[in-house]
Amino acid sequence: MVVFAGQGDARRSMALLWRASAPERSRTGPGPKPGLSVDLIVETAIAVADAEGMAALSMRAVGERLGRTAMALYTYVPSKSELVDLMYDHALAELPAGYDLGDGWRAALTSWAEDTCAFYLRHPWVLQVSQARPVLGPNEYVTLETLVRILRATGLSARVLRRIVGTLFHFVRGAAQTIAEARQAPAATGVPDEQWWHTRSGLMSEVAPDFAERYPMVVWLESEGPAAGEDDGTPYLEREARKTFDAGLTVLLDGIEAAMPAAVPPPP
Repeated sequence: MVVFAGQGDARRSMALLWRASAPERSRTGPGPKPGLSVDLIVETAIAVADAEGMAALSMRAVGERLGRTAMALYTYVPSKSELVDLMYDHALAELPAGYDLGDGWRAALTSWAEDTCAFYLRHPWVLQVSQARPVLGPNEYVTLETLVRILRATGLSARVLRRIVGTLFHFVRGAAQTIAEARQAPAATGVPDEQWWHTRSGLMSEVAPDFAERYPMVVWLESEGPAAGEDDGTPYLEREARKTFDAGLTVLLDGIEAAMPAAVPPPP
Protein backbone atom coordinates (compact mmCIF):
# COMPACT_ATOMS: atom_id res chain seq x y z
CA MET A 1 0.00 0.00 0.00
CA VAL A 2 1.54 3.28 -1.15
CA VAL A 3 0.15 6.60 0.04
CA PHE A 4 1.00 9.78 -1.86
CA ALA A 5 1.33 12.94 0.19
CA GLY A 6 -0.13 16.26 -0.81
CA GLN A 7 -3.44 15.03 -2.17
CA GLY A 8 -5.56 17.47 -0.20
CA ASP A 9 -6.10 21.13 -0.96
CA ALA A 10 -2.62 22.66 -1.28
CA ARG A 11 -3.35 25.89 0.59
CA ARG A 12 -5.14 24.18 3.48
CA SER A 13 -2.50 21.45 3.75
CA MET A 14 0.41 23.86 3.83
CA ALA A 15 -1.37 26.14 6.30
CA LEU A 16 -1.97 23.22 8.63
CA LEU A 17 1.57 21.88 8.30
CA TRP A 18 3.10 25.24 9.07
CA ARG A 19 0.28 26.27 11.44
CA ALA A 20 -0.23 29.46 9.44
CA SER A 21 -3.98 29.40 10.01
CA ALA A 22 -4.75 26.11 11.74
CA PRO A 23 -7.84 26.09 14.00
CA GLU A 24 -6.01 25.10 17.18
CA ARG A 25 -8.74 26.24 19.55
CA SER A 26 -10.06 23.63 21.94
CA ARG A 27 -13.75 23.06 22.08
CA THR A 28 -15.58 21.73 25.07
CA GLY A 29 -18.98 20.16 24.42
CA PRO A 30 -21.49 18.66 26.83
CA GLY A 31 -20.07 16.16 29.26
CA PRO A 32 -16.48 15.39 30.24
CA LYS A 33 -15.08 14.88 26.72
CA PRO A 34 -11.73 16.65 26.21
CA GLY A 35 -11.48 19.52 23.75
CA LEU A 36 -10.14 18.76 20.31
CA SER A 37 -7.12 20.26 18.59
CA VAL A 38 -5.14 19.53 15.45
CA ASP A 39 -2.28 18.07 17.48
CA LEU A 40 -4.57 15.80 19.50
CA ILE A 41 -6.21 14.48 16.33
CA VAL A 42 -2.83 13.91 14.66
CA GLU A 43 -1.34 12.16 17.70
CA THR A 44 -4.40 9.92 17.93
CA ALA A 45 -4.17 9.10 14.23
CA ILE A 46 -0.52 8.14 14.71
CA ALA A 47 -1.54 5.84 17.56
CA VAL A 48 -4.09 4.16 15.27
CA ALA A 49 -1.54 3.68 12.48
CA ASP A 50 1.13 2.41 14.90
CA ALA A 51 -1.23 -0.15 16.39
CA GLU A 52 -3.23 -1.25 13.36
CA GLY A 53 -1.39 -0.06 10.26
CA MET A 54 -2.17 2.47 7.58
CA ALA A 55 -4.99 0.34 6.18
CA ALA A 56 -6.96 0.83 9.42
CA LEU A 57 -6.58 4.60 9.39
CA SER A 58 -9.73 6.62 8.78
CA MET A 59 -11.31 9.74 10.16
CA ARG A 60 -13.94 7.49 11.73
CA ALA A 61 -11.32 5.32 13.48
CA VAL A 62 -9.59 8.40 14.88
CA GLY A 63 -12.91 9.86 15.99
CA GLU A 64 -13.85 6.66 17.78
CA ARG A 65 -10.62 6.73 19.77
CA LEU A 66 -11.40 10.28 20.79
CA GLY A 67 -15.01 9.51 21.60
CA ARG A 68 -16.19 11.78 18.80
CA THR A 69 -17.76 11.39 15.39
CA ALA A 70 -15.70 11.75 12.24
CA MET A 71 -17.64 14.92 11.46
CA ALA A 72 -16.32 16.55 14.63
CA LEU A 73 -12.77 16.21 13.29
CA TYR A 74 -13.37 17.98 10.00
CA THR A 75 -13.41 21.40 11.67
CA TYR A 76 -9.73 20.85 12.45
CA VAL A 77 -8.50 18.57 9.66
CA PRO A 78 -10.43 18.78 6.35
CA SER A 79 -9.86 15.17 5.20
CA LYS A 80 -7.76 12.04 5.52
CA SER A 81 -5.38 13.37 2.87
CA GLU A 82 -4.37 16.34 5.02
CA LEU A 83 -4.31 14.08 8.07
CA VAL A 84 -1.68 11.78 6.52
CA ASP A 85 0.53 14.78 5.71
CA LEU A 86 0.22 16.04 9.27
CA MET A 87 0.88 12.60 10.76
CA TYR A 88 4.02 12.12 8.70
CA ASP A 89 5.50 15.48 9.58
CA HIS A 90 4.46 15.30 13.24
CA ALA A 91 6.07 11.88 13.68
CA LEU A 92 9.37 13.16 12.26
CA ALA A 93 9.66 15.49 15.25
CA GLU A 94 10.81 12.45 17.26
CA LEU A 95 14.13 12.41 15.42
CA PRO A 96 17.12 14.27 16.90
CA ALA A 97 17.60 17.73 15.41
CA GLY A 98 21.36 17.76 15.84
CA TYR A 99 24.39 15.51 16.31
CA ASP A 100 27.71 16.13 18.03
CA LEU A 101 30.50 16.30 15.46
CA GLY A 102 33.19 16.08 18.15
CA ASP A 103 34.02 12.52 17.11
CA GLY A 104 33.81 13.37 13.42
CA TRP A 105 31.18 13.24 10.69
CA ARG A 106 31.43 9.47 10.35
CA ALA A 107 30.34 8.75 13.93
CA ALA A 108 27.58 11.35 13.69
CA LEU A 109 26.32 9.95 10.39
CA THR A 110 26.29 6.42 11.83
CA SER A 111 24.15 7.63 14.74
CA TRP A 112 21.85 9.46 12.32
CA ALA A 113 21.35 6.31 10.21
CA GLU A 114 20.68 4.14 13.26
CA ASP A 115 18.25 6.66 14.77
CA THR A 116 16.41 7.08 11.48
CA CYS A 117 16.11 3.33 10.93
CA ALA A 118 14.80 2.88 14.47
CA PHE A 119 12.25 5.65 13.87
CA TYR A 120 10.90 3.86 10.78
CA LEU A 121 10.59 0.63 12.75
CA ARG A 122 8.62 2.39 15.50
CA HIS A 123 6.28 3.77 12.85
CA PRO A 124 6.36 1.34 9.91
CA TRP A 125 3.34 3.05 8.33
CA VAL A 126 5.64 5.99 7.56
CA LEU A 127 7.38 3.75 5.00
CA GLN A 128 4.14 3.62 3.03
CA VAL A 129 4.16 7.39 2.49
CA SER A 130 5.82 7.76 -0.90
CA GLN A 131 8.91 9.94 -1.24
CA ALA A 132 7.99 10.79 -4.82
CA ARG A 133 6.09 13.81 -3.49
CA PRO A 134 7.43 15.09 -0.17
CA VAL A 135 5.12 16.45 2.49
CA LEU A 136 7.06 19.76 2.65
CA GLY A 137 6.41 20.22 6.35
CA PRO A 138 8.68 21.89 8.93
CA ASN A 139 9.87 18.67 10.56
CA GLU A 140 10.65 17.13 7.18
CA TYR A 141 12.94 20.09 6.55
CA VAL A 142 14.48 19.68 10.02
CA THR A 143 15.47 16.10 9.18
CA LEU A 144 17.05 17.29 5.94
CA GLU A 145 18.81 20.19 7.66
CA THR A 146 20.20 17.82 10.30
CA LEU A 147 21.65 15.41 7.75
CA VAL A 148 23.16 18.15 5.59
CA ARG A 149 24.79 19.74 8.63
CA ILE A 150 26.57 16.44 9.34
CA LEU A 151 27.65 16.03 5.73
CA ARG A 152 28.97 19.59 5.44
CA ALA A 153 31.85 18.44 7.63
CA THR A 154 33.08 16.25 4.75
CA GLY A 155 34.00 19.29 2.67
CA LEU A 156 32.17 17.93 -0.37
CA SER A 157 30.34 20.30 -2.71
CA ALA A 158 26.60 20.92 -2.54
CA ARG A 159 26.16 19.21 -5.91
CA VAL A 160 27.84 16.03 -4.67
CA LEU A 161 26.17 16.10 -1.26
CA ARG A 162 22.72 16.46 -2.79
CA ARG A 163 23.09 13.03 -4.38
CA ILE A 164 24.63 11.55 -1.23
CA VAL A 165 21.68 12.81 0.83
CA GLY A 166 19.28 11.06 -1.53
CA THR A 167 21.32 7.88 -1.44
CA LEU A 168 21.39 7.81 2.36
CA PHE A 169 17.64 8.30 2.69
CA HIS A 170 16.97 5.59 0.08
CA PHE A 171 19.35 3.21 1.83
CA VAL A 172 17.98 3.69 5.35
CA ARG A 173 14.35 3.56 4.23
CA GLY A 174 15.00 0.44 2.16
CA ALA A 175 16.76 -1.33 5.02
CA ALA A 176 14.02 -0.37 7.47
CA GLN A 177 11.36 -1.56 5.01
CA THR A 178 12.96 -5.01 4.83
CA ILE A 179 13.29 -5.27 8.62
CA ALA A 180 9.70 -4.10 9.13
CA GLU A 181 8.39 -6.62 6.61
CA ALA A 182 10.47 -9.37 8.19
CA ARG A 183 8.77 -8.60 11.50
CA GLN A 184 5.33 -8.55 9.90
CA ALA A 185 5.69 -11.71 7.80
CA PRO A 186 5.09 -14.38 10.49
CA ALA A 187 1.87 -12.77 11.74
CA ALA A 188 0.65 -11.94 8.23
CA THR A 189 1.28 -15.44 6.85
CA GLY A 190 0.87 -17.56 9.96
CA VAL A 191 4.24 -19.22 9.29
CA PRO A 192 7.39 -18.54 11.39
CA ASP A 193 10.62 -17.71 9.50
CA GLU A 194 12.36 -20.93 10.52
CA GLN A 195 9.47 -23.10 9.33
CA TRP A 196 9.22 -21.20 6.04
CA TRP A 197 12.93 -21.62 5.25
CA HIS A 198 13.07 -25.23 6.44
CA THR A 199 10.13 -26.28 4.26
CA ARG A 200 11.40 -24.66 1.09
CA SER A 201 15.05 -25.50 1.59
CA GLY A 202 14.11 -29.12 2.04
CA LEU A 203 12.23 -29.10 -1.27
CA MET A 204 15.03 -27.44 -3.27
CA SER A 205 17.05 -30.61 -3.80
CA GLU A 206 13.87 -32.31 -5.04
CA VAL A 207 12.70 -29.66 -7.51
CA ALA A 208 16.19 -28.54 -8.60
CA PRO A 209 18.68 -31.42 -8.14
CA ASP A 210 21.16 -29.61 -10.41
CA PHE A 211 20.97 -26.35 -8.42
CA ALA A 212 24.73 -26.25 -7.69
CA GLU A 213 25.60 -26.65 -11.36
CA ARG A 214 23.11 -24.02 -12.49
CA TYR A 215 23.96 -21.42 -9.84
CA PRO A 216 27.58 -21.99 -8.77
CA MET A 217 28.11 -18.36 -7.67
CA VAL A 218 25.05 -18.46 -5.42
CA VAL A 219 26.32 -21.68 -3.83
CA TRP A 220 29.75 -20.09 -3.34
CA LEU A 221 28.18 -17.01 -1.76
CA GLU A 222 26.50 -19.17 0.88
CA SER A 223 29.44 -21.55 1.35
CA GLU A 224 30.92 -19.99 4.48
CA GLY A 225 27.71 -19.84 6.49
CA PRO A 226 27.10 -17.49 9.41
CA ALA A 227 29.98 -16.47 11.65
CA ALA A 228 30.15 -17.76 15.20
CA GLY A 229 27.83 -15.85 17.53
CA GLU A 230 25.70 -14.38 14.74
CA ASP A 231 22.57 -16.21 15.90
CA ASP A 232 21.35 -13.95 18.70
CA GLY A 233 17.83 -15.31 18.78
CA THR A 234 16.47 -12.72 16.36
CA PRO A 235 14.37 -14.27 13.58
CA TYR A 236 16.49 -15.14 10.56
CA LEU A 237 15.10 -12.61 8.07
CA GLU A 238 15.32 -9.70 10.48
CA ARG A 239 18.81 -10.68 11.59
CA GLU A 240 20.05 -10.86 8.00
CA ALA A 241 18.43 -7.51 7.15
CA ARG A 242 20.10 -5.84 10.12
CA LYS A 243 23.51 -7.23 9.20
CA THR A 244 23.01 -6.07 5.63
CA PHE A 245 22.17 -2.61 7.00
CA ASP A 246 25.42 -2.51 9.01
CA ALA A 247 27.52 -3.71 6.07
CA GLY A 248 25.86 -1.37 3.59
CA LEU A 249 26.27 1.63 5.87
CA THR A 250 29.98 0.91 6.21
CA VAL A 251 30.36 0.75 2.43
CA LEU A 252 28.52 4.07 2.04
CA LEU A 253 30.66 5.74 4.70
CA ASP A 254 33.83 4.45 3.05
CA GLY A 255 32.61 5.77 -0.30
CA ILE A 256 31.89 9.22 1.13
CA GLU A 257 35.31 9.28 2.75
CA ALA A 258 37.00 8.28 -0.51
CA ALA A 259 35.23 11.15 -2.31
CA MET A 260 36.34 13.76 0.21
CA PRO A 261 38.93 16.36 -0.80
CA ALA A 262 42.39 15.97 0.69
CA ALA A 263 42.00 18.96 3.01
CA VAL A 264 38.58 19.52 4.53
CA PRO A 265 37.86 23.17 5.39
CA PRO A 266 35.71 23.74 8.47
CA PRO A 267 32.05 24.53 7.71
CA PRO A 268 31.10 28.19 8.10
